[in-house]
Amino acid sequence: MRIAVLGTGIVGRTLGTKLVELGHEVRMGSRTPDNEQAAEWVLEAGDRASQGTFADAAAFGELVLNCVGGAVALEALEAAGAENLDGKTLLDVSNPLDFSQGMPPTLAVCNTDSVGEKIQREFPTARVVKSLNTVNTAVMVDPEVVRGEHDLFVCGDDDGAKAQVRELLESFGWPSGRILDLGDISGARGMEMYLPLWLRLFSTFGTGELNIHVAR
Repeated sequence: MRIAVLGTGIVGRTLGTKLVELGHEVRMGSRTPDNEQAAEWVLEAGDRASQGTFADAAAFGELVLNCVGGAVALEALEAAGAENLDGKTLLDVSNPLDFSQGMPPTLAVCNTDSVGEKIQREFPTARVVKSLNTVNTAVMVDPEVVRGEHDLFVCGDDDGAKAQVRELLESFGWPSGRILDLGDISGARGMEMYLPLWLRLFSTFGTGELNIHVAR
């Protein structure tokens, strides 16, 4: 599959590398066609990796991953172009972290809205699915990093798009029974508001290689 990864940070590079390892063709998008981090990633990732602008990547991808920060997600997706997102599954991995007042960050969006919902409203013909934002990059692509049973969440308005994302997550090693569907895209509110607890857990245990399990 051709997959667009928007964003050149640790999340984008980690997911992009895993996708290339799984045999996908991956184009990493950034604001400029010659982004240095993207170029370094292409050299490391090999022949199935390429780079371009946000628009280049979005046009290339059959599936699009938003891996930029939540605060700039709409700006990046506007640069990607609504026409390049039309009808495609758009996996939003972002969190609305606001570092303007220092550490720990606060949430720029919460309670009555979420980045996931904002993206869906702004790009109504894209099929937005929220997932992977509740774990760190190592756990995203290798759930066995965390011992025992633990869970990942998905939400979105389009069942077909969620099924496509579930298939991708299962290819990362997530067992089907550990991927919990939280319903429509408004489920992104709770998923994003989990981040303050995740940050406190990180501070308490000194590692981001952790996750939670829903016992029921």
